[in-house]
Amino acid sequence: AMRVVESGGGSIQTGGSLRLTCTASGFVLGDATMIWYRTPPGKEHEFVAGVTGDGLASIADYAKGRFTATRDLLKNEMYLQMDSLQYEDTAKYSCAAVIGDLTPFYGPGVQVTVSS
Repeated sequence: AMRVVESGGGSIQTGGSLRLTCTASGFVLGDATMIWYRTPPGKEHEFVAGVTGDGLASIADYAKGRFTATRDLLKNEMYLQMDSLQYEDTAKYSCAAVIGDLTPFYGPGVQVTVSS
């Protein structure tokens, strides 16, 4: 079965860094567009970053200069490096896979909590 699972969340102080990992199984990253979303407390989920099957990365404006999305095709993993974390980055972070016409599927997500 195709699935994705996130890891690497946790609690961090303002200005700190975290790296999230999205591990894919049942498919190869080169066949999918992989997306990081986040859901801040009390808000709708929002786009954070994405990497296409061809390796083209995109990132939300609020994350530019602080977050970087990359992938490792050998490990079949996608990463979200988050630096200079701010209180407003507190959210549940999830990764999703979009493969052709299939319904996108998400991982369970990990919590990132940024405190001063």
